[in-house]
Amino acid sequence: MAGSDTTARASAGRPAPDTVKILIAGGFGVGKTTMVGSVSEIAPLRTEEPLTMAGLDVDDLNGVEEKRATTVALDFGRISVSDDLVLYLFGTPGQQRFWFMWNDLAVGALGAVVLVDVRRPKTSFAAIDFFERRGIPFVIAVNGFHGEHPYPVEDIREALTLPDGVPVLLCDARERESCRDVLIALIDRLIAQAAPAR
Repeated sequence: MAGSDTTARASAGRPAPDTVKILIAGGFGVGKTTMVGSVSEIAPLRTEEPLTMAGLDVDDLNGVEEKRATTVALDFGRISVSDDLVLYLFGTPGQQRFWFMWNDLAVGALGAVVLVDVRRPKTSFAAIDFFERRGIPFVIAVNGFHGEHPYPVEDIREALTLPDGVPVLLCDARERESCRDVLIALIDRLIAQAAPAR
């Protein structure tokens, strides 16, 4: 589908849009697969597998006891922000035993969204640390499970010990417009950081 759009633009004499690789990261069960699926304009690629009894000793299901499947490699989606800008979204696996995938998925990524579940904030620390150590700009998206946001943004920022420059946004991973707004905030941050370099 993406290829046919690019071919149509080329045959019409229009330049192909700029493409940006974005990671959607965070802990186990924070809503990464849901976010990619909600905002993607194409049918998302998913690599979900059922949770099994064999994984009970290694998978921490505290707070997500109802979860039945998990991403084992990546999620992939696409969204056109404008005629000239297309985002390719790569959702990372959340379980620690699949974190080795993050290094490969991060190659070529210009930015990231770190999804946070305020019921289990510690599950987000590894993702925040990963992007800080690699110098990859990111924004925090607080996923409001059941549509609820019980804590103000400044309390969340303090709990995650974030620098002032990292945007913290409240979102609902089930809602396309909410996810789109998070991605636009990330693009704004990337543009702002790129401006001094010019």
